[in-house]
Amino acid sequence: MPIVLPPRQQQLLDYLTRKVERHGQTPSLRQAAADLGVSHAAVAQGLRTLADKGYLKRPGRYSRTLHLLTPAGQVAAPHRLREIPIVGRVTAGLPIYAQQAWEGSLVLDGGVFTEPNLFALRVSGDSMRGAAILDGDLAVCAPRQYAANGDIVVALVRGEEATVKRFFLHPDHIELRPENPRYSPMRYGFDEVLVQGKVVGIQRGPEGIDHQRNERRTSNIEHRMMNKEDEETGV
Repeated sequence: MPIVLPPRQQQLLDYLTRKVERHGQTPSLRQAAADLGVSHAAVAQGLRTLADKGYLKRPGRYSRTLHLLTPAGQVAAPHRLREIPIVGRVTAGLPIYAQQAWEGSLVLDGGVFTEPNLFALRVSGDSMRGAAILDGDLAVCAPRQYAANGDIVVALVRGEEATVKRFFLHPDHIELRPENPRYSPMRYGFDEVLVQGKVVGIQRGPEGIDHQRNERRTSNIEHRMMNKEDEETGV
């Protein structure tokens, strides 16, 4: 059972808990140091101490995944957390240039999103509205270089444009199909499309991570709906 913490360590634990529960993300060491008025090294040491005392769990010393623990040493249900990078933006309308720089991170329920190496992309546009993917959503993606017909994928088009669409392979071309009748399907040669990932869930809200708690139930339902589609299509 975790032992009683001295004031400074309790302050750090309370700070981490507030950040996760209110904003859906764990802060960077630099942000935590600035908010708490201490050094970067002090925060790093504090995290190691909290882990040693059984208040949190990190898979590795430098892991971006953080689990807050119950007094019994178990991962608390609301805190089965994993942190994934938000990588640039993609469009669900007309493709835009694929940015490579990280734009922050997204904290997910690790009990729902279990696949390794997940990443998130922010969606712009409404062409996937019929699949419950809206403008401003964060698409949670599993890295893939292949896709089955009907999968919702992140595809890189002509080496520089990224888009979220349903994937269909035809004898003479690849079709990227929107889920909005206002948009027409896009057809490309086999050498023009590179699948980057499969969309496995959605986090909703203007800021994505800031609204994670309110949207957790909706996102989990959408995640299960996508899995059901996979079962029906034999994926």
